[in-house]
Amino acid sequence: MTVRLTVAQALVRFLANQYSERDGVEQRLIPGCFGIFGHGNVAGVGQALLQAARTGDDDLPYHLARNEQGMVHAAVGYSRMRNRLQAMACTASIGPGSTNMLTGAALATTNRIPVLLLPSDVFATRVASPVLQELERPDSGDVSVNDAFRPLSRFFDRVWRPEQLPSALLGAMRALTDPAETGAVTIALPQDVQAEAFDWPQELFARRVWHVARPVPEPAAIARAAEIVRAATKPLLVAGGGVHYSEAYAALRAFAEATGIPVADTQAGKGALLWDHPQAVGGVGSTGSPVANALARDADVVIGVGTRWSDFTTASRTAFANPDVRFVNLNVAAFDAGKHAGASVVTDARAGLEALADAVEGYRVGDAHLASYTEHRERWTRVVDDAYHLGHTPLPAQTEVLGALDEMLDPRDVVVQAAGSLPGDLQMLWRAREEKAYHVEYAYSCMGYEIAGALGVKMAAPDREVFALVGDGSYLMMSSEVVTAVSEGIKLNLVLVQNHGFSSIGALSESLGSQRFGTSYRFRDPATGELDGATLPVDLAANVASLGADVIRVRTIAELRDAIVVARAATRTTAIHIETDPLAPVPSPESWWDVPVSEVSALGSTREARKTYEHAKAGQRPLVTPAENREDDR
Repeated sequence: MTVRLTVAQALVRFLANQYSERDGVEQRLIPGCFGIFGHGNVAGVGQALLQAARTGDDDLPYHLARNEQGMVHAAVGYSRMRNRLQAMACTASIGPGSTNMLTGAALATTNRIPVLLLPSDVFATRVASPVLQELERPDSGDVSVNDAFRPLSRFFDRVWRPEQLPSALLGAMRALTDPAETGAVTIALPQDVQAEAFDWPQELFARRVWHVARPVPEPAAIARAAEIVRAATKPLLVAGGGVHYSEAYAALRAFAEATGIPVADTQAGKGALLWDHPQAVGGVGSTGSPVANALARDADVVIGVGTRWSDFTTASRTAFANPDVRFVNLNVAAFDAGKHAGASVVTDARAGLEALADAVEGYRVGDAHLASYTEHRERWTRVVDDAYHLGHTPLPAQTEVLGALDEMLDPRDVVVQAAGSLPGDLQMLWRAREEKAYHVEYAYSCMGYEIAGALGVKMAAPDREVFALVGDGSYLMMSSEVVTAVSEGIKLNLVLVQNHGFSSIGALSESLGSQRFGTSYRFRDPATGELDGATLPVDLAANVASLGADVIRVRTIAELRDAIVVARAATRTTAIHIETDPLAPVPSPESWWDVPVSEVSALGSTREARKTYEHAKAGQRPLVTPAENREDDR
């Protein structure tokens, strides 16, 4: 039996019948499609989506986005909130519409989050070439701008002929549901092929369930890891995003409680062990807590669970200073498990923690180690309390804004952030009270993710309040998905933190001897020729109101607390606008991040910063297990 459909109609029907399954729970794999139509896809994918909606057959719900990059961010937020068991599709027109998705593709792959990208492409027949928005290359007739997706995607294919669609779709679904190999998945669709009819086998559209694996660890690998852990006197566990995606919360708690091993977390792993658990010591690395960073410096064994060991986590390879430190890496991806020449255990996080717990049964850290980090943790709690209630004037500190939110939000409310100074302050200070309540995109740290990502989070968890914290830099780069939220009736809470510039890069610039050059939003001063004149009269509150959101302007932390209550109770997207002092003090993480300083300079500030840089850089090390400590050399 065959059915005659266009390529786009077949694509939509196929996607509507794909399901994922893990632990016996099934859900739609592709629950919907974001899109912006142009001449490249309006008659293809656009027509197919309309037909599906109007006929009620194999419907794939369509959501009109306002920015192609933004819709990929929303898809990432959705999938991450669903622990990578579902992935939204994103369709865009030829040329700029499709290449606008490139940043989102890079973000998805860097974060290991599945999204399905459907960029429109040039005519396969080339009958009308060059078509509008086509990039011509004199040396290659089969290259289009969509080839830029190749290095950014975990799977890429281009459907030049209808016959190629089934294999492309099956390959795409495999990559979307592979926890070790997932990321952006791209199927480029020539615009003429989208509208071309073909006789498809009926079996292509049958209900298909993709089983998301929980790889179990090799017993010998667990035995090697257990031997290392049992010999540890000052161990530290670092929980990454893989703990969330595996839903390994109970396994992590049980392991920490049985062994007494302190648990630090990465940006993606925050909340894996709640902040008030006795073994939780906060974020580790460049923006972590002094508690976790002190433990990292002395650790003789570091157990990484579901982390890719970014430079922020390792403090640019200065965090783990013990010359004899050894790594045990539990990760579903062999690529990440093998980092730092550690004992590599390729495994699902939950399965790996359960197996390791059994293998080290009876092991527990010494009382002195437990008492030491417990005391340090209690001191740090008081420091955070002080930062949350700083009483800074005349403008409040950003840490006070976070304090008001942390104390006023319900434990299930989700905070979303991505770029600027807020991620660092959040990782250091935020007290996660529920496993999925902290959502900071910090693998790509993409300005503009906040509102779009929050839209996806809210779509994935409609029963939870979602708060997007947005600095003025990120807001001005991408506020477009406020309109999408308003049009869809999706309620978001936006906290617009206005500090008239790039706070994070301003502070970094100053530490590098560049005196905050080019980081403030100011008029150009005719006297100096630089952008150091009066503050620009940018009114973010008026802007977001013009996009359809309700707005609450506040000046004090007391007013902010009242506004949070009002926003949570509202039924429409609501923005709270508050101005903060970018120079207000923030506690030190007692850590470092490698950003090179000019080796020679005519500026004294730069020369002094270079001295500090060279001193810190001397502490960098390759994080390769010493040869004398390897099992095969014993």
